Amino acid sequence: MFDDKLKEECGVFGVFGHPDAAALTALGLHALQHRGQESAGIVSFDGEHFNNEPYLGLVGDHFTKASVIDKLPGKSALGHVRYSTTGNTSLKNIQPLFADLIGGGIACAHNGNLTNGIELRNNLVTKGAIFQSTTDTEALLHLIAQSNKTSIVKKVIDALYELEGAYSIGLLTNKKLIAIKDPLGIRPLVLGELNGAYIIASETCALDIIGAKYIRDVDNGEVVVIDKNGIKSYKPFPKIKARPCIFEYIYFARPDSIMGGKNVYECRKKMGQQLAKEMKTEADIVIPVPDSGVPAALGYAEESNIPYNLGIIRNHYVGRTFIEPTQTIRQLGIKLKHNANKVLIENKKVVLIDDSIVRGTTAIKIVEMMRNAGALEVHMRISSPPIKFPDFYGIDTPSLSELIASSKSIEEIKALLKLDSLHFLSLDGLYQSMGHEARDNTNPQYTDHCFTGEYPTKLVDRDEGALANQLSLLN
Repeated sequence: MFDDKLKEECGVFGVFGHPDAAALTALGLHALQHRGQESAGIVSFDGEHFNNEPYLGLVGDHFTKASVIDKLPGKSALGHVRYSTTGNTSLKNIQPLFADLIGGGIACAHNGNLTNGIELRNNLVTKGAIFQSTTDTEALLHLIAQSNKTSIVKKVIDALYELEGAYSIGLLTNKKLIAIKDPLGIRPLVLGELNGAYIIASETCALDIIGAKYIRDVDNGEVVVIDKNGIKSYKPFPKIKARPCIFEYIYFARPDSIMGGKNVYECRKKMGQQLAKEMKTEADIVIPVPDSGVPAALGYAEESNIPYNLGIIRNHYVGRTFIEPTQTIRQLGIKLKHNANKVLIENKKVVLIDDSIVRGTTAIKIVEMMRNAGALEVHMRISSPPIKFPDFYGIDTPSLSELIASSKSIEEIKALLKLDSLHFLSLDGLYQSMGHEARDNTNPQYTDHCFTGEYPTKLVDRDEGALANQLSLLN
């Protein structure tokens, strides 16, 4: 694995009331491909039957074919792209998951992670439930099926009371499309409209690709029910302040998306500008680590008056499944994705800008690449604070021991990476970049546990010893 980046788990897209529902869903999933590259699935309802097309691989590998879209008739559809965090992706785990309940079929697409998923699963199995997948998402379907409430909406809400963790969920029944966001609103979900049809999506960029109008974000703790009569909103949880995941702004979301009223690209530029304010550096060139470091590098260059240039060229055609047959090839792995633009680097004092350092393995190779290209000095600036704690809300983070900042000081990381200087954006600086004076330590504006160790929900599985590492049983 050459890319030492955090991985988002998945993306959700749904359409209700459009004759081209499946085709629009395929396009929406294309826009959300960055949120998951290992599998994609679409379920449609044609008025009588549910149709399910799950595939391993990218959206474009399958859903650009008319023969596949033709198998998904109907005016409503729900789609999902997935990144499996551990183990191999298998067909049984591809979402949307589908089940037949007493009231009819239901499809479920989930972005996030239930921090009591293993406990729920064990309890359900003890009661006789038979699981067909190894995902935490399936527990929700069992909870809905076992609820003694009288309507599907009441059954869903009844099931939600059992969940802990982060979840943005799409549900499709024979009459409804339902959008759900957890009480803290950790993972994103938005509503849109296209020619009278309603859309749900993980990000606004997926609305843009089909020409849909953005209506609003789904509120934290909200259940939005869409049917032939329009939209109804339910808020079954006590009202609390939303705490969206800060990493959506730092890295995960597409730069052209709008989240919480903020343009993601502009947020990242401001993080770069704040970096330059916090640490003055004498240098000749600012270089982004592509592609995620680009907006912050532009902001840093503007604020510092140091020229910006593409000193590292990325090869976009290297997939995650590249076969590494020999140790020699493995050692060349970083060059498959990145190569130094030597003419720009030689005899220069270089500032590298990236959004995060996770294990540090890629950063070591990038710095070595700069040295080999003739850089006089190599400085690194990171547009987020040090990642010291693992995530349990749908981000694939390494174990605590693998996170370089969990056991090493900034000086020790600097020495390990062989840098002339290293600076991470301060926590308050991050919040200032987001338009706040500082972090509200009594009631933080964002979910930022990877930096602070302050988890906003119960970590039931971890605390009871069931979670050796994130989602270890779920793929």
